[in-house]
Amino acid sequence: MSANFEIPTTMKSAVIGGDKAVVKEGIPLPELEEGYALVKTIAVAGNPTDWKHIDYKLGPQGSIIGCDVVGQIVKLESNIKGWAVGDFIYGFVHGCSISFPTNGAFAEYTAVDTATAHKPLKSMKFADSDIPEGLISTLEGAASLPLSLTTAGMVLTHNLRNRLEWRPAAVQHNFPLLIWGGATAIGQLLIQLANNLHGYTKIIVVASKKHEAILKAYGADEVFDYHDSDVIHQIKSKYNSIQHLVDGVSNPQTLNQVYQCAAENEKATVIQLVTMSIENVEKTLRRDNVVVSGTMVYLAAGKEVPFGAHYEPAEPAYRQSPINFVHFINPRLNNGEIHHIPVKTFKNGLEDIPALLQGIKEGKNSGEKYVAVLSN
Repeated sequence: MSANFEIPTTMKSAVIGGDKAVVKEGIPLPELEEGYALVKTIAVAGNPTDWKHIDYKLGPQGSIIGCDVVGQIVKLESNIKGWAVGDFIYGFVHGCSISFPTNGAFAEYTAVDTATAHKPLKSMKFADSDIPEGLISTLEGAASLPLSLTTAGMVLTHNLRNRLEWRPAAVQHNFPLLIWGGATAIGQLLIQLANNLHGYTKIIVVASKKHEAILKAYGADEVFDYHDSDVIHQIKSKYNSIQHLVDGVSNPQTLNQVYQCAAENEKATVIQLVTMSIENVEKTLRRDNVVVSGTMVYLAAGKEVPFGAHYEPAEPAYRQSPINFVHFINPRLNNGEIHHIPVKTFKNGLEDIPALLQGIKEGKNSGEKYVAVLSN
């Protein structure tokens, strides 16, 4: 089934080399597991998890970096339905993985799980320039989505038990949702999804005020500025019954800030996106009615996930949840009901990856996604 494509035995990739990302040639192509497609990479997007895997030594030396990828299928097992060699596809992988260090997005070829991948419109083209927020009509825009979108979907549906119902008449939870980090890639998608799922009475967002207009256009009801020293007091004085809270930044400081915004009396859940727990909340702030939970989107592959010193066992329900979510959301992506955030494009392919990751680490990508184009 790969007769129409000449597939090499080695490739160029961006890998962990010491304490940084380095570009190397002569890297073996990833082996295909059941249900996976070999994809010739077209464009990739950077995420904070990429540099964190390097800096926090979560990934092994020499492992391929990167999660978000869009490309063209060049090899496919015969038992996979709904996909064909030559199809364009976008999805995410666990870059810098301990279990599968030879597979990452920042490479000329990537192995992509077809069950959790998206099928773009056939009319999708290259933008060849920076892209404002909007419809998913370009390959660069598609590359910006998979990891953040799937994570947002799992937070709202798997963790917080919102049903996969598009714009239902009745609200799903009779209380507000708080999203801290509303201008992050995941924050902007959380707002759009929570709004269209009609999950909450209000969507309360913490972000820089410079992003207020677009966040309200996506569905935020109120935006509080995290720069304000009294932002927690502002939120609690107006909303004292927030039972679902998502920390889209997920560092110890923001976790403690989000925790303080939780309902005083009702049971509340704080979702963080790394491996923190109640132990990362100051003891003087802890309350019996507020729990700290998390989502590990890499469990979507259906296998256990070693994550630095942390270990997540395989969870069958977490395997099925993203499959259901992708099936549900893919048509909404293609008909324009979900938008990607602004995209800044890098045109030198893998050679741009070290600078791209450094920019994300330094926070230069405020409100936008960095995407590197490998081929067009």
